[in-house]
Amino acid sequence: MGKWEKRKISDISSRITSGGTPSRKRPDFFGGKIPWLKTKEINFNRIFDTEEKITDQGFKNSSTKIIEPDSVIIAMYGATAGKVAVNKLPLTTNQACCNITVNSILADFRFIYYKFVDEYEKLKLSATGAAQQNLSVGTISNYEILLPPLPEQHAIADVLAAFDDKIDLLHHQNETLEALAQTLFRQWFVEEVEHDWEVNKLSDYCDVVDCLHAKKPEEIEPQDNSKYLLQVFNISEGGSIDLSQKYYVSDENYKEWVRRIELSGGDLIISKTGRVGAIAQIPHYLKAGMGRNLVVIHPKDPFTPEFLRDLMLSKWMNRKIKERTSDGTILRSLHVKSISALPVIFPGKELITQYSGIIKPFHRKIMENLRSIEILKKLRDTLLPKLMGGEVRARVE
Repeated sequence: MGKWEKRKISDISSRITSGGTPSRKRPDFFGGKIPWLKTKEINFNRIFDTEEKITDQGFKNSSTKIIEPDSVIIAMYGATAGKVAVNKLPLTTNQACCNITVNSILADFRFIYYKFVDEYEKLKLSATGAAQQNLSVGTISNYEILLPPLPEQHAIADVLAAFDDKIDLLHHQNETLEALAQTLFRQWFVEEVEHDWEVNKLSDYCDVVDCLHAKKPEEIEPQDNSKYLLQVFNISEGGSIDLSQKYYVSDENYKEWVRRIELSGGDLIISKTGRVGAIAQIPHYLKAGMGRNLVVIHPKDPFTPEFLRDLMLSKWMNRKIKERTSDGTILRSLHVKSISALPVIFPGKELITQYSGIIKPFHRKIMENLRSIEILKKLRDTLLPKLMGGEVRARVE
């Protein structure tokens, strides 16, 4: 094993740039085919696509540049400062991104990515600013890391990337299963809708329970069997729960916050403010409390968890939720009464039961994959600092 040496990021990079934002006053600059990344999409992840695309005109009329795949991208401003990602496709970014093209002769881009993941808290200490702590391209360029010889970088990156490869595979599998479930739901209950089906309120078939309207309880350091409250940030894409971050509370606070209802398998939660209308279903193996700005939807017979989930995640229901979302002076919001009054179709118990029997294996596989993802993330995150600190050495072939 060779000696680890201190190197500046600029020493091992062939290019370090920031991006740019086309003018929002020009609608023709957006809606094109060029991927354009915002800092809120950077969250210690691999980027396979972006929420927004820009046009050729938008690209030419901004300072943004094409960033080649396998670059290390670091968010520089605000709450996301210091978070890091790797892009798996050519893309552009906004000006709050620092984009690092690693010189492959000197360093493995994967190792550099994992190094920044490991040193997230340390990097944030380099941020400056009075009102808001921000990083800069200069600060990141001059940031020093301990770098092992290239063969050992490859070996360490191989170990950690193996976890992320499996996690990505399970995520992609879930996306396929979600798409199949929504296609089946649309065929059964939208395209082939019967005129005699009832349209009633959500509260006719489900218990709709608001969160506790009280001061947010103090977060504690977790111990064995510590309990937690799900937060809006635990709602992931595609109707799933992300438990990579948990808000642990004392047993006393937990009892207070579950006195209305304790979340369990099959329940859905929906956000009222912030990410208005974000929805996720509680997996069968989970019990948790519900934090602020959330509402739980508990299905009652003849509704099933499977039918409720696909109904609430359907494009049809998404439109209904948007229609009932109000614009406040500061935040958009969705009132619990509006959630209770959401229109739902009732095609009859027999059809719901038949549909649920077909779709249940899809949902169960999605939940199993999510549990596997959680376990893989824990293993990776436990191993990461040990490898990056040299406590555990990866075998170099």
